[in-house]
Amino acid sequence: MSDAPARVFVPVALLAVTLLLWVGFQTTQLVREREGLQTLRQGQEVQVQSSQKLRASLDAIASGTAKLAGQGNPNARLIVDELKKRGVTINPNQQPAAPGK
Repeated sequence: MSDAPARVFVPVALLAVTLLLWVGFQTTQLVREREGLQTLRQGQEVQVQSSQKLRASLDAIASGTAKLAGQGNPNARLIVDELKKRGVTINPNQQPAAPGK
């Protein structure tokens, strides 16, 4: 009977070593993927900031156009009507969005 623990030790030890190697490999892969994603995000930061500036500019133009349309300007009214046909809504009283949101 004393031989049974010796027979079980080798397979259990191999299983433990295999599990340890697998966990180490997975951890390494996840760390590399995280670093890659962080690099990609940093590379896109400039584009995100410029798109936020562009959106703020477009919102300001649309708001100004809506205010002109509200004051009776026929050309501004035509633009606002065409935008409504295309599903674009303009809130002339909307505050500009804060950058980074």
